[in-house]
Amino acid sequence: MLILRCPAQLQLLEETLRKSLPTTLPVLGTVMTVARGNPASHEVLVDSWPHFGIVLTRLRPEDHRDPRDYYTNQLSVFYRDKGALQALLEGTEAVTRERAFQLLGMQDGLDEAVQEVASARGLKVE
Repeated sequence: MLILRCPAQLQLLEETLRKSLPTTLPVLGTVMTVARGNPASHEVLVDSWPHFGIVLTRLRPEDHRDPRDYYTNQLSVFYRDKGALQALLEGTEAVTRERAFQLLGMQDGLDEAVQEVASARGLKVE
């Protein structure tokens, strides 16, 4: 996953996400916050740039306080393709099994994809 830090990239991403409202709302707010100074210490990750399949926003790893606190470890996601979501959940450093987390998104199929990956790993999902 690539971390977007460049203001031009963040602005282009923001414009792209606005075209797909309301499903992009969980990530759009964080993208806007990061582009405008990032007072909350979040980061914006994409699988590729500029043609991304998935956008993930999260608190910077160094700012995580408690690996068991799923509320603090919130991840917001928007994906264009369900395969990109499954790839993210199955094998990237962006989502690790060492931390409890809460995944926020508004797209159909998100819950099913999370359940499939969790079942394959033998993990409990609440």
